[in-house]
Amino acid sequence: MKQFSGSGRILLMDDEEDIRQTTGDVLIRLGYTVEFADDGLRAIDLYQEARNAGTPFDAVIVDLTIPGGMGGNEALEQLLAIDPKARVLASSGYLNDPVMTEYKKYGFSGVVPKPYRIHDLGKTLHAVMRDKASGTPREH
Repeated sequence: MKQFSGSGRILLMDDEEDIRQTTGDVLIRLGYTVEFADDGLRAIDLYQEARNAGTPFDAVIVDLTIPGGMGGNEALEQLLAIDPKARVLASSGYLNDPVMTEYKKYGFSGVVPKPYRIHDLGKTLHAVMRDKASGTPREH
């Protein structure tokens, strides 16, 4: 796990509190600072507030499906309108969702399938953060 530890600010959007809490704990153990949103509207507000305060998020993990709320696809569009260089990772337990297999086509920087595996989460975030630092878009 050490090789995939990192640093930076992560915004985690998921409608399930248990997932937010446990994933947040993992991200903190990996070295990241984490803030949480329970749907896309809240994620967009937090992203904009952080940019305005001069403390932008380095990456955003969005759940694609939020029952009764704004999910990841809709949130992605608005996040990219705010910041065309936003690094947004799609997350879903529905692995047959086309976004999970062709995420670049939809504008995402990477994917983290559910249930989260610490190694995969760390590896994907490490790669996205490395790419952000170098300014190079890459597939993960």
